[in-house]
Amino acid sequence: MPDHQLIVFARCEDVVFGILHSRVHEVWALRQGTQLETRPRYTPTSCFETFPLPEPNKAHAAAIAEAARELNELRSRWLNPPEWTKTEVLEFPGSVDGPWARYVVKPNKRGIGTVRWPRVVAKDPDCAASLKSRTLTNLYNERPTWLDLAHQKLDAAVLAAYGWDTDISDEQLLERLLELNLARSR
Repeated sequence: MPDHQLIVFARCEDVVFGILHSRVHEVWALRQGTQLETRPRYTPTSCFETFPLPEPNKAHAAAIAEAARELNELRSRWLNPPEWTKTEVLEFPGSVDGPWARYVVKPNKRGIGTVRWPRVVAKDPDCAASLKSRTLTNLYNERPTWLDLAHQKLDAAVLAAYGWDTDISDEQLLERLLELNLARSR
């Protein structure tokens, strides 16, 4: 259940998703965040608001977006394997200027139409039971090779947007991010 600790980044760009899922942001967030008992805690004021985002050119932005989409698709397929899931379409009224706008079909003159929202569900009770263990936490604890490779591709794209080499150490990364943060705050 969501509570006051839920953090949402209301951005639709794959570039932002990619940057926030990169090693660059992870290293920054782990250093800038707080601790809750022994677990790291992401705090928007210290982790996100202070993070110096890269200013990628079109080619770098495209590479980050592509790597981010690939990572998201791979994770989604692992979380909801097609052999265990099916798509159901829910239908309900909605407006073309509301949160379901992209799913509205046949709007009337007032912009009210039918929302046709596809959602992924388990094919049967056995699949539902199997899907319960498919969490991002379990995936990252297992850390399969394909996940590491997808993150390496994303990290390389983000580091290129900063103009930094992929073999940069975490300490060098933090030093350069701090320099950028300070330079931009002046």
